Amino acid sequence: YWPSRSSYFGICDLAGLAKDRFYLYRSLWNKAKHTLHVLPHWTWPGREGQVTPVFVYTDYPSAELFVNGKSQGKQFKQPYSVAAGSSNAEKPQLENMELLRRYRLMWDNVKYEPGEIKVVAYKANGEKAEEKIICTAGKPAKLEAKADRNEIKADGNDLAFVTISLTDKKGNLIPDGSDELTFDVQGAGSFKAACNGDATSLESFTQPQMKLFSGKLVVIVESNGKKGDILLTVKDKKLGKIVKTKIIAIP
Repeated sequence: YWPSRSSYFGICDLAGLAKDRFYLYRSLWNKAKHTLHVLPHWTWPGREGQVTPVFVYTDYPSAELFVNGKSQGKQFKQPYSVAAGSSNAEKPQLENMELLRRYRLMWDNVKYEPGEIKVVAYKANGEKAEEKIICTAGKPAKLEAKADRNEIKADGNDLAFVTISLTDKKGNLIPDGSDELTFDVQGAGSFKAACNGDATSLESFTQPQMKLFSGKLVVIVESNGKKGDILLTVKDKKLGKIVKTKIIAIP
């Protein structure tokens, strides 16, 4: 529906950034790396005291959730087995719930309070495997940049994808960040495009400015055929902050 210009479905958004559901599939299919993804973010001003469920996508069989150091209990992956005595009317609802608990860990009754949530994942033998912490974000303070690679070919076609994030002073993502950014590329490359992943955004991909969506966007830098340094400068008009990223174009 207007003004959407792409589907809301899929495991990545229009900018190629992973959605939460991406990590559900990764936890099942990626056998080379472990997955521990926690959702939602933990910055909800005005929701203090309200129930805010926490989900975890992981390949580990169990995990324990802590909210500001207080345990919310340990959850385990549940095997799929609809209760034998259930009626035909009950089975679809039971099957849906069992499928949910088979593929994710769920804490349904968590009440939101600012601070941090920590998830500790455990191996099948009960040994601690790893942990993930998500903190409530403070005020927007800086931009962070992460390139998918630091070198590209100096062939006039190769691309680098740079993810820009708006964070607080401690590096916590601002999940509702929508500041407008501007982009400038100097040296052996040029600005190619930008995308924030918002399916309803009508901003041009090819203009050197764009608003953040959920605190992020992606800038694409292209080789101009010359070897040497490429310098991407991103500026936040509202904060007056900049972040610079260097990429090297090699023969």
